[in-house]
Amino acid sequence: MNHTESLTRYVANFVDELYQSGLRDVVISPGSRSTPLAMTFATYPHITHWINMDERSAAFFALGIAKQTQRPVALVCTSGTAAANYYPAVIEAYYSRVPLLILTADRPHELRDVGAPQAINQTKLYGDYVKWFHDMGLPEPIEGQVTYVRGKAARAFHIANTANRGVVQLNFPFREPLVPDFSMVDLWGLNQDIAHLDMTEGKKQLTDKQLTVLHDRIKQHENGVIVCGLMEDQRAQEAITALAKFWGIPLFADPLSQLRSGSHDKTQVIESYDAILKHQETRDRLRPDFIIRFGAMPVSKPYTLWLKENPNTDHYIVEEVEGYREPIGHQSTIIHGEPKLLCEALLHKESPRFNQSWLKSWQEYNEIAVDILAKKMSETLTEGHVVNAIAKVIPDNSVFYVGNSMAIRDVDTFWFHTDKQIRILANRGANGIDGVTSSALGTATSGKRVTLLIGDLSFFHDQNGLLLTKHYTMDITIVLLNNNGGGIFSFLPQAKQEVPHFEALFGTPMNLDFLHIANLYQASYYNPSDWDALQSALTDSYQIPGLSLIEVKTNRAENATWHEDKWKEIAEQLKGESDVSDSE
Repeated sequence: MNHTESLTRYVANFVDELYQSGLRDVVISPGSRSTPLAMTFATYPHITHWINMDERSAAFFALGIAKQTQRPVALVCTSGTAAANYYPAVIEAYYSRVPLLILTADRPHELRDVGAPQAINQTKLYGDYVKWFHDMGLPEPIEGQVTYVRGKAARAFHIANTANRGVVQLNFPFREPLVPDFSMVDLWGLNQDIAHLDMTEGKKQLTDKQLTVLHDRIKQHENGVIVCGLMEDQRAQEAITALAKFWGIPLFADPLSQLRSGSHDKTQVIESYDAILKHQETRDRLRPDFIIRFGAMPVSKPYTLWLKENPNTDHYIVEEVEGYREPIGHQSTIIHGEPKLLCEALLHKESPRFNQSWLKSWQEYNEIAVDILAKKMSETLTEGHVVNAIAKVIPDNSVFYVGNSMAIRDVDTFWFHTDKQIRILANRGANGIDGVTSSALGTATSGKRVTLLIGDLSFFHDQNGLLLTKHYTMDITIVLLNNNGGGIFSFLPQAKQEVPHFEALFGTPMNLDFLHIANLYQASYYNPSDWDALQSALTDSYQIPGLSLIEVKTNRAENATWHEDKWKEIAEQLKGESDVSDSE
């Protein structure tokens, strides 16, 4: 068997084993050294290959596909700095627990560390952000080569896909010639449709004794809250809402918990807890005895302050398998167990007698906050209005991808519960503004309509990703919040203390005409200036296939003032409500 035959058999068996393990998508960035992998994936009939020339965009694009499909996605790139461009998305995938398979092509060992062109040290390139790294052996005509390569393919896939899910890097050294021979007999191996390695993952749950101890501790309290942040296990929603109703306690639902949208019972859902907790006096009145949190920490900063101000609260954090997500540093109980099974088990226990006036207060406060936040929608457009407009006209059974900085915070404040089946996604692992557009485009590969809400800095940062819309069919409406800079800094102390060079360092105005970007990528473009025009633009965009860009121009200072006025009004109304309750 010559070099080309060994190379072809090696890579073909690797790709076939990934398919047998469950891989369905690969994102390829063009390059020479990655030729064996790229050509084999492109030839293999059962794995969809996507081409993205920008490796940074490609990695975030793959992350979006993986988020939407809930299964690993592979990435292929050439040697050198190409692989380094994956790093931001690798970090995001690590912290948000998204499975990715990074397949980096490399120079053979004799060309490493000798000054050969396009040869860098790719060994453990991503450090501790990967679950497993393996430097693959060279394709050679030796006994056991097929078993070796299939074993590594299956192992990599299953490691990435088991909780906590994450990133695996396989580094492939290839010698020239690099072009496979696809005319070979039995190219994909003799055992097609039979996986070389299978893996069964059991579910963690508490023992009866552990459950009883937990239940006995909880029932000693009166004022409890269930909190749901971004959750990896999305099968738990109905069980969590059922537990909140069974216990008669409020349920704080972060928008990424998927509990604000859908047909499930939302009686206990408090979606405006962020606005309610913004003022110190309100937080002082509402002190919890216990909190059970499912998923990651919520977006809300007032919730974080509330936790800090209540160090004696009995705090439980449910992690499906392992992990530590408790940034406050208070005494807590970490529960390793599947959320759905835990809730179902607690539903079979006697319902504790909690304080029902606690729930009633939260529900009344929530109603007041929602009424204030939702009113006066005919005034000049603000970023809060935009979220409300999207919620009203976004198609059922679609995806809402949200950018970081102010976009996700406005969704947290202004996205109220709805019976529409809307999946809300965001890159909240490392919370960066990079790669958001590419991630949203990745979710659009599923065929579902996607709405992306994003700020101007973040949109500018990742505009290369829009090239994908010219090559593939994707139905996406991008709502661009253009406040000409970093709007979130208008809410921070830097803006209130007259910091020198504030605009240059924090405001960062770009003064760009985004119509040119729309024209470059042949997007349908809208620039609404009032509520009716915005709703009309959204409605029109949802009827048009492909890419639509809706640019909403806002003023940073006016937007900050508008938000602060809303929060003050909520605080005043809640204080009045509390005074009435006290007098009764």
